[in-house]
Amino acid sequence: MKRRAFCAAGVAALAAATLPCRRLLAATDGELAATGLDGRQLNLKPSELGELRAALRGALLTADAAGYDTARRLWNPAFDHKPALIARCAGAADVMHAVSFAAAHGLLTAVRGGGHSLSGQSGCDGGLVVDVSSMRGVRVDPLARRARVESGVLLGEFDREAQAFGLATTAGTAADTGVAGLTLGGGVGRIGRKYGLSCDNLTAVDVVTADGRFARTSATENPDLFWALRGGGGNFGVVTSFEYRLHAVGPMLFGGTIDYPFAQAHQVLRGFSEFIAGAPDELYVDVALQPGAGGQRIVEFDVCYCGPPARAQDVVAPLRKLGKPLQDRLAPAPYVKLQGATDAPQVNDNAAYIKGGLIRDISPALVAALVDHFDSTPLPSGMVVFQHQGGAIARVAPNATAYWNRKALYNLMVLALWKVPGDGAAANTQWVRAGWDKLEHFTDGYYVNLSEQDQHERRVHAAYGDNYPRLAALKKRYDPANLFRLNANIKPA
Repeated sequence: MKRRAFCAAGVAALAAATLPCRRLLAATDGELAATGLDGRQLNLKPSELGELRAALRGALLTADAAGYDTARRLWNPAFDHKPALIARCAGAADVMHAVSFAAAHGLLTAVRGGGHSLSGQSGCDGGLVVDVSSMRGVRVDPLARRARVESGVLLGEFDREAQAFGLATTAGTAADTGVAGLTLGGGVGRIGRKYGLSCDNLTAVDVVTADGRFARTSATENPDLFWALRGGGGNFGVVTSFEYRLHAVGPMLFGGTIDYPFAQAHQVLRGFSEFIAGAPDELYVDVALQPGAGGQRIVEFDVCYCGPPARAQDVVAPLRKLGKPLQDRLAPAPYVKLQGATDAPQVNDNAAYIKGGLIRDISPALVAALVDHFDSTPLPSGMVVFQHQGGAIARVAPNATAYWNRKALYNLMVLALWKVPGDGAAANTQWVRAGWDKLEHFTDGYYVNLSEQDQHERRVHAAYGDNYPRLAALKKRYDPANLFRLNANIKPA
């Protein structure tokens, strides 16, 4: 499977076998059984549900409602959560009502934007899902080079609107990813080495905090909360809209993919490591060891160059000299095509399991461990992906935003996928874990957008580094009951 097809369909999550799904509790005497923050059963009265339903402009769905099964379905089918309630929010007021209801009743609460949580935490069993996926407005101001983007927008939608004016900001690498989760966790993308993370390009954020209050945040309005929202994940509230700084990008850039046979992996990756350490900020190159055509394994470089067009061929020339390519698809291309924005969003039919961490270089020892894992334990669906960082990202002070790990060059991910329904969960999960056992010691830090259901608290601390104490204090201030806990969770101080 090609990496773009995989990314568009889904990069993440835990094996279904590792995710026991609690049955939705039965209602009694007309009440709706639900799950509390502490895991205990709660009973919601019909009058309480009626008040919430009447307050919402959008729909409030229970298991017996039309559209419930569609609304609860997540992007990754490894998860089959059955929430007691889904609040399909139409605007900020709906979010305020839904969050206030959840807080008042102590309900287990999930927040859904694009539904792409890598650990399935866009849904929950027995709780309330605050669903902002219908909030899809994008307004671009081409003169001010600003965009206001609602929290249900997908990256492809944002890219298309901004590119109509020859503008863009860092926005991930797969068109069907949601802007909200991407940005709150940091936001790596094809132009990030030139323009910084998605969160670095925020100028303001509107958010509903755990007490149901609406807050506008910026460098001058609630600046502490604005700081925390830029990299602190979903810990501090439900964002209703983001305001981004835009840059002149495209519409034509230079990029695509170039593939080498896996037999050349040692040579290719060592040469690449020497080249990429001195690459200009305008060059972004993801790397994947993955299945190729006909079942053969390949090393694929996914390239985007956003610098002067006249320099493109010279800049990428070293990539073409790493070995003997199987295929070379590097050429001028529209930015939206490189981003996959021409691909229609879709529900993934592949379950996936992933582990990852940040690295500062692709060392010979790391290359040897990678190749050994692929050779000693072959798996047709197994992949290792390096997501490019560095450049402008690294020149922001680690404490300037909540995003701490500024010095990483790559985000290393070990992943596997299998068809659902199917029996591939155990073998694929085992392959990823075995690979991670060999590779984890090469990593230093963690990207919260890879939040894993079975992660340890030390991983969360590794993500936030020295920013953790400040974040924990802000968590206590804005969410003392830890209502927003289905994430790379920061415990209230």
